[in-house]
Amino acid sequence: MPFRFVHTADIHLDSPLRSLALRNPALATLIGDSTRQALVAIVDLCLDQRVDALVIAGDLYDGDQTSMKTARFLATQLGRLHEAGIAVFKVRGNHDALSKITQELILPPSVKVFGGRGETVEIAGKGVGIAVHGISFSRPHAPESLVPKFRQPVADAVNVAVMHTSLAGAPGHDVYAPCALNDLHGSGFDYWALGHVHARTQHAGARTVVMPGMPQGRDINEAGLKTVSLVTVGDDRSITVEEWPTSIAQFERIPVNLTGIASWREAVDAIEQAIGRERDRTEAPHLVGRLMLSGATPLAWRLRRDRDLLTTEIEHRMESGGRTWIDKIELTVETPAAPRDAGTADPVRELADLLRAGAAGQHGLREAVRDLVREVSDDLPGDARAFSGGSEEEFEAFVKTLLAEAGEDVLARLEADAGGEG
Repeated sequence: MPFRFVHTADIHLDSPLRSLALRNPALATLIGDSTRQALVAIVDLCLDQRVDALVIAGDLYDGDQTSMKTARFLATQLGRLHEAGIAVFKVRGNHDALSKITQELILPPSVKVFGGRGETVEIAGKGVGIAVHGISFSRPHAPESLVPKFRQPVADAVNVAVMHTSLAGAPGHDVYAPCALNDLHGSGFDYWALGHVHARTQHAGARTVVMPGMPQGRDINEAGLKTVSLVTVGDDRSITVEEWPTSIAQFERIPVNLTGIASWREAVDAIEQAIGRERDRTEAPHLVGRLMLSGATPLAWRLRRDRDLLTTEIEHRMESGGRTWIDKIELTVETPAAPRDAGTADPVRELADLLRAGAAGQHGLREAVRDLVREVSDDLPGDARAFSGGSEEEFEAFVKTLLAEAGEDVLARLEADAGGEG
């Protein structure tokens, strides 16, 4: 009889969404609840597939959680698994180490939370022996590899190791229990159930090494369908891994090229069609789209000036389809180049040429913008400061984009005034 388990990580229950809440409170409510709904979907999958275990490879929580509502919700979901005879194996990740619920919540006896020393749980009664190994870290920082701290694999058993790790490093993720893939493939463990990196990856090699990614994205930087792994260990020791979708809301960037489109209605129609195509491809119940409008169009100035109106009109059209949301509209549109009369000076176009040639990037202005961004960032809560990037390179790219977009917005309003529209 095969042994089957679901492997997930990085659920981040009740992750705060302050920046999204400022832009769209209704959408923030949906996404704020989506991590809970993803956990419900995971538990439903375990029950529907009648698996033997659920493996959570860290970051079930999202930091310094104090909500008893979250505790009761989690206890209810783990209780459903306990009543069905499904074991839970969990290690703590860096975010779990900050959570007060980690220390206070009373868990069902079927839940095994691995501690700071390597532990092994052997499971009998299947066609092949199963040994689940795990180790947690009690602090939010783990600068050294945890691999040497695992107990030795159990002879004649299929050995599953559960660990929260950044591996050799991943952009946008803190370094946590770093290790080399070669160490995992050469360790003697048959399946490595990993967590920490939010993008799904199955690392090829002698052993099965899976980073399942997160089961629910929280913003556009966590775009795409999110899944968990359904793992089957056969009587012949074979290991099969299947992806199962769990996203309640799926973030996607939606590109729309408006080159040659001259009327507002045509632009809105083109955007609606692009959203419809993306909606058809989306597997999650909700699509959260970020519109990426580009191209050379006479509407460039109006799109920039009336971005809020465009958002409202698109959202109104989407109401009939349901379950489709606009996260944000990003504009890289520009006014088509027009023939110049050598005897006629156009001050707006001359200003446009200066801005696009880099006058807006002069040192003094750039320094002033840098200082302003830093000042705004310092006034925000810690988890809302990522808007300007997570490194010096990302910060400079943000400032460059800000300067370019500000210049285009100024030109949009000048061109609108020049064209006689208010």
